[in-house]
Amino acid sequence: MRDRRRDVPRKAASALFFRLLAPRLVFATCLGAALLSSTTHARAEEPVLQTEQSDIAKLPPAGPHRILVMDADYPHAKDGRVYVVDTDAGKLLGMVQAAYNGNMVQAPDGRFFSVAETVWSRGNRGDRADLLATYDPSTLTISNDEVLPGRALVTPKANDLAISADGGRIYVYDMIPSNAVHVVSTATHMIETNVDIPGCALIYPWGPAGFSSLCADGGLSNVSLSAGGAPKVTHTPSFFAPDRDPVFENSPSVATDGSALFIAYSGLVYPAKLGANSTIGTPFSIQEAAGMKRASDASAPFETTWRPGGWQLAAYHKATGRLYVLMHKGTFWTHKEPGTEVWEIDVAARKLVRRISLPAPSAMIGVTQDASPLLFTTNDTGDFFILDAATGKLRRKMDRLGTSLVFTLAPGQ
Repeated sequence: MRDRRRDVPRKAASALFFRLLAPRLVFATCLGAALLSSTTHARAEEPVLQTEQSDIAKLPPAGPHRILVMDADYPHAKDGRVYVVDTDAGKLLGMVQAAYNGNMVQAPDGRFFSVAETVWSRGNRGDRADLLATYDPSTLTISNDEVLPGRALVTPKANDLAISADGGRIYVYDMIPSNAVHVVSTATHMIETNVDIPGCALIYPWGPAGFSSLCADGGLSNVSLSAGGAPKVTHTPSFFAPDRDPVFENSPSVATDGSALFIAYSGLVYPAKLGANSTIGTPFSIQEAAGMKRASDASAPFETTWRPGGWQLAAYHKATGRLYVLMHKGTFWTHKEPGTEVWEIDVAARKLVRRISLPAPSAMIGVTQDASPLLFTTNDTGDFFILDAATGKLRRKMDRLGTSLVFTLAPGQ
């Protein structure tokens, strides 16, 4: 039988244990309740998270050294792009797409820039669309997207797309069904007129309502526009021999006064005054301006000397009358070779001012239009070089800015 007397001490000890533990249990329970209440109260006071709101950053106001750089991206030609670059800081500010073989123009006052591009409904095939997108330069958002009747689908050339001196008209060169220029109003974003220019090509604008084109006979076609009236077209006599010494299509011109400098493969420079009746001045030789012998044309194609060459091979600073030309040593048909030097020419005096050795051979030269101009060159890997035009010294190098940098646009250019 169980001895109940032995249970009495055990019950007494158990009772004593609970009497000692009970206050602690009560305290712990109260503390836990207090903490729970405090936590619940704190959570109740936390602010309710708001839905994230998207916004668009704005670029600072543009200055004379904020430029556009066209990247044709030849290894991936459908992915062309336009870079917005602060050349004082050597900083990429933004980028917009330029699709396949795109091109660009900028309003003279900088209030917008436009990009002409071509796309297909199925990427590389399907329905073709030629577009003219207009961008806000502070936000890089599209303010208008115009469908064009067509555009010349060739590698990016500055003179395939141009803008009038007042920014009121954009000129789009096209080759289908025949050579023509589509005139687009920047106010209405509508086609004003289509101008046929048979046997001629490209666009060199002058004034608010006119442009000239280079023709196969070595002359110019000049188109005057009028509100509501039919375009008037005139032609100049031939001034260069296309089969013996053609001129570079990327020769520089100035829309505000119609001045142009057509540079021939041999290095002859033809000063021109573009207008309803364009005039061509007496040509001079770049090599003779440097105290050298005049270079040969195609009649003696194997003579090696300093010659102009490249893609965007020349740039013109209007205020100082200085012409910057990429030069290399080669024979006559080396007109696509990149320049190893930039020759600075005083156009009025027809004299060489300076020879600038480049950090790398470049097929592109650009210049700003302010009183402290900068020069821009590139190399075959897409680095971007910024030089001081006054000294020819390298200021900055932007490594791998793009892939295939072909030309630049500066305010007022």
